Amino acid sequence: MRIHESRYNRDRQRYDLALRFIQHEARTRTIRTWTGLTDDRIRKLYRACAFDGGPPPVRHRGKSPQQTGYFVRTPEMRQETAVLASVLYLLGVVPLSHVADATRLLPGMQRGEALCAAFETYRRLVPDSRISFEHAVFLVLALARGDELRATHCTDCTALIVIDRYAPTARRCLACELSAQGRLAFD
Repeated sequence: MRIHESRYNRDRQRYDLALRFIQHEARTRTIRTWTGLTDDRIRKLYRACAFDGGPPPVRHRGKSPQQTGYFVRTPEMRQETAVLASVLYLLGVVPLSHVADATRLLPGMQRGEALCAAFETYRRLVPDSRISFEHAVFLVLALARGDELRATHCTDCTALIVIDRYAPTARRCLACELSAQGRLAFD
């Protein structure tokens, strides 16, 4: 393979990944961080894909999600977050050891492709999910840092759960919580 063919393939992979991010309604900054494309190229790519027929993808503006409480605010959200985290770990998007500077060290082409595959798998498992792609990106970085959110196991059944490190909550999955409440009602 010649040098220019290798560069072409690498650029093509960047554009393909950027298109997947656009289809998942990622913000320009997120696309830039994970693909290395410039803002101008991303905007041009968005315009090009927006005119290919069908409704154009929604273009979100402003800051990306940054509240870890979003993932643990209700038992149902904790369950959805646990499913997404499980898929992210299974596909290798989130490293098994903590990364102090995850925002700088994790984004890249290979992990970005795995992130898209994980999110697409998650959407097939939980079609009515309230977790957006931008939230999934934030979850990857938060779990990799491990400073606010942490993946652990349910104390009853050992299922993977995501907890807020600073909240004094019971460490049970939704199924075990509901089961414990059901037993209390019949006792």
